[in-house]
Amino acid sequence: MDHALDTIATGLAASQMMMNTIADNLSNVNTTAFKSETPEFQTLLYQDGIQPGAGSTGQTVYPSGLELGTGVKVASIKQTETQGTLTSTGNPLDMAINGQGYFQVNLPSGQTAYTRDGAFQLNAAGQLVTSSGYQVIPAITIPANAQSVTIGTDGTVSVTLPGSSTATQVGQIQLANFVNPQGLQPLGGNLYASTTSSGTAVAGAPQSNGLGSVNQSYLEASNVDVVKSMVDMISAERSYQLGTQVAAAVDNQMNYLAQAAAGS
Repeated sequence: MDHALDTIATGLAASQMMMNTIADNLSNVNTTAFKSETPEFQTLLYQDGIQPGAGSTGQTVYPSGLELGTGVKVASIKQTETQGTLTSTGNPLDMAINGQGYFQVNLPSGQTAYTRDGAFQLNAAGQLVTSSGYQVIPAITIPANAQSVTIGTDGTVSVTLPGSSTATQVGQIQLANFVNPQGLQPLGGNLYASTTSSGTAVAGAPQSNGLGSVNQSYLEASNVDVVKSMVDMISAERSYQLGTQVAAAVDNQMNYLAQAAAGS
């Protein structure tokens, strides 16, 4: 009976993890470029009573075994890498990546982080930065007297200055891509760090080497599917309820056996 309670406890923990993940997805439904997450589950070790193919009686073998599972565990939490909808904002400094790739930003520690959140702004020095103030790599400075800013799909950043009818290029957006984007480590703040699992970042100009294009005055919306999340939430809730019912049934059986033993 103790084995049954231990097993169902792993199932309850798995259902709770599923609910936690769904809650995080739904809370970020309006977060720019957020990628929804899904936990992946694996069975725990099995207790072997009889192995399939073991000798039975005479010349025969057992066609099937007697193996008792010990529950479930969360193996990983995977990001869904599908692209969110590109939404027009009218802000010339907003950028959305249409396709693969990440913007590169410089953290205060000197570490390079990666993001698909292109809601950029200018700091006091006119440098292109994230909403948290992290400078875009490579550095791009917009002159204070720029009358307009144009960002091409290939990442070229140009401005129109007073007294000039032609645009002047002031920078080049570069994107980075990874062999395994799901191996990136979330840092919070819509930022990711490279890991040995993601592989080394390969940077280049947009629209080259498989990298996506840059769309000015657009932002990528979250890819959270609200309807699917609600269905998954109902499924996880039912699973948790069934688990508690099994635990209650096992507890009743244990009480019955204890009373029977005391009365004998």
